[in-house]
Amino acid sequence: MKRDLTSLVGLNSKEIDRLFRVTARLKRERKEGREGRYLTGKILGMIFRKSSTRTRISFEAGMIQLGGSSLFLDVGKLQMDRGESVSDTARVLSSYIDGLAIRTYDQSEVEELSRHATIPIINALTDQYHPCQILTAMFTLWEKRGRVSGLKVAYIGDGNNVAQSWLLGAAIMGIDLTVATPAGYEPESSVVRSARGIATISGAKIELMQDPVQAVAGADVLYTDTWISMGQDDESDIRRAAFQGYRIDSDLLEHANREALVMHCLPAHRGEEITSEVMDGPQSAIWDEAENRLHVQKSLLIWLMGDDGIYSAL
Repeated sequence: MKRDLTSLVGLNSKEIDRLFRVTARLKRERKEGREGRYLTGKILGMIFRKSSTRTRISFEAGMIQLGGSSLFLDVGKLQMDRGESVSDTARVLSSYIDGLAIRTYDQSEVEELSRHATIPIINALTDQYHPCQILTAMFTLWEKRGRVSGLKVAYIGDGNNVAQSWLLGAAIMGIDLTVATPAGYEPESSVVRSARGIATISGAKIELMQDPVQAVAGADVLYTDTWISMGQDDESDIRRAAFQGYRIDSDLLEHANREALVMHCLPAHRGEEITSEVMDGPQSAIWDEAENRLHVQKSLLIWLMGDDGIYSAL
């Protein structure tokens, strides 16, 4: 049966835990120079309507390391931008490649590709969700703390695609999550409702508030993202004014647990949402998280594009 990753909705804790275990093995194999060629002959296509550093390079490198290959599809030179429907594109690409990662603005475009394609579709970021990033963030916590269930994460900043994927991921995995945003920048209410519904099963606590100091009290992890996402450049001055007081700095970090980790999905705007002192400090797990994008996405690629026997054998 075809599998997709359009968001974290539909995944369960057992699947994610298995993904973490496979990721840990792949990371270890890479370090020891004995990684397996689990996707030999497979081709991943990539359509990116937004710029990318970590996502594109980690997917491309991951496919090479797994024995496959990737094709970066310049959206400006595809017929999609000249009127061909998403559904027609999905049908055609399904006959050429083995999987498709797309980074775009509208979540609906990912969902439509998923409906019409016969190959796995991977959400490499939309305005609503960033599932690969939050799977990576949770794996990094699992790796460093040995568990994720019961940890407290404080997300400080914009209630954007990263925050919304955190809501879903935390709810699935039993993580207590507090999201602190300025008024008017909260996550979508529909996503909050979905997360709280899932949390009734896992026991996670989901809270929204405006006070960042209160949010980080007792937190095991402080997480943030840029205040100005792609496509919001015309709001730069308004957003910078609204988010004053939502910077992760050494003063805010003092209100969290003594050994709290600091994380950021990157790219960071040093001095805005986070200070260099914290980014480069002893509690930062930012660079581990960045590296782990490669390993988590390799695990995802095997799960989505490999056969069940390959994944079961890992």
